[in-house]
Amino acid sequence: MTLRSHRAFLVVLALGVALRALAVLGYRPALWFWADSFAYLSSALDLRPLASRPSGYALFLRALEPLHSLTAVVVAQHLLGLAVATCVYAVLRRRTSLPGWGAALAAAPVLLDVHQIQLEHLVMADLLFTALVVFAVTALLWHPRPAAWTVVAALLLLALATITRTIGLPLIPLAALLVARSGWRAAVAGLVAAAAVLGGYAVWFHSANGSYGMGGSNVWLWSRTMTFADCAKMHPPRDLAVLCPSEPRLAAPAYIWDARSPIQRAGADRERLAGEFASLAIRSQPADFLMTGLHDALWAFEWDRRPYPSPGPQSAYVFPASVKPFNDKVASAGRTATQLTAAYQGAYQGAYQGTSGATRVAGPYAGWLRAYQDQGFLRGPLLAVILLTGLGGLLARRWAALLPWAAAMTLLLLPPLIAAFDHRYVVPVVPLACLAAGLALGSRRSPPPWRSAAADVQPDERRQTGPLHRAANA
Repeated sequence: MTLRSHRAFLVVLALGVALRALAVLGYRPALWFWADSFAYLSSALDLRPLASRPSGYALFLRALEPLHSLTAVVVAQHLLGLAVATCVYAVLRRRTSLPGWGAALAAAPVLLDVHQIQLEHLVMADLLFTALVVFAVTALLWHPRPAAWTVVAALLLLALATITRTIGLPLIPLAALLVARSGWRAAVAGLVAAAAVLGGYAVWFHSANGSYGMGGSNVWLWSRTMTFADCAKMHPPRDLAVLCPSEPRLAAPAYIWDARSPIQRAGADRERLAGEFASLAIRSQPADFLMTGLHDALWAFEWDRRPYPSPGPQSAYVFPASVKPFNDKVASAGRTATQLTAAYQGAYQGAYQGTSGATRVAGPYAGWLRAYQDQGFLRGPLLAVILLTGLGGLLARRWAALLPWAAAMTLLLLPPLIAAFDHRYVVPVVPLACLAAGLALGSRRSPPPWRSAAADVQPDERRQTGPLHRAANA
């Protein structure tokens, strides 16, 4: 292909670069998200696994620490965002008959969505997670039947995504299942490689926290059950009854932090009690559990973005007109005050980059970006159309769309089921959904991925590759 054939994509790519330049110039050096950003930075500086969340992103920050620049961190994340869009475009040009403008259109939501750009500008794990997943899917889709080493590399990338955000874990067996046409040996080798990464992380986690795991809290799942749990149906034992909800119900995340939450009365045994209560609630009310998660997931398809879990510029993930400094109370939420206040002070006193990390809003660039963000994002109904297009492709036996579509639906539905709905969790769905839609529209019909490669060989070909044929051609 000539450069001219990529003209439409290069135009959209240039616009995406310009928008990211406005973010870098307008919000210096980065945007921070409550306690989470400081927890990751603290983990990067101390090089230890966090108890509350996986620390793959902290390792990413640690790798960039020699640059002593938070601006370098967000620039690297913006470059990863551009790479994600390029992967969508490149796969569609390689595997489909879509014209250049059609593949560019599929990549446009990643390049031009202001919330994608804002997520790239946050000191948060979500962008790195998205990039790792898309790179893995790209590797598996580059050839109709990926080589064994490609399968191993892709599952390693998904393992790295899982130690960045645990929601990536179900994508590993999903991908292994859908590459069966490359042979079961490749799939098994990939699973073993992924298990080695996850096991190594679990050992590291054990060295710091005394138990094997990835990092996380039972309280998140318990807070999810608080929106539907009915203790009259559950009949919890006395020690769990203390966690029963009262009316009026709160939003799921509020049960973690709100002073009125019953978890505040659970004491030091809160993790065990929360886990047992959540398990009982799900077993007692499985339909309510599923319907509650599905109901919240549908918020992703509303025309306007829902500022959830609470109103405010941070909960809506927008570029704000001004940024208030984080105080010690906010910075210490979710971990001990000593640990996170130290991370908070380190970020602002130069532990990572040698100068203050406090966000400065600089005009006119920030103003231009805020004007764009009023309309410059993928509306919920359009996301629904994109996902339905991918589904239509599967019904038409365009099986190349199955992996990205299944991954997109997994990332869309699981967070509202096990934690809460948050638009930050919807953004990683978009590139996978766009890739699936493009493959649905432009790829050919193909055998299902669970059908072995040998089954596609025609009888005449089987005869020609038999032992007598090989002997005759020796």
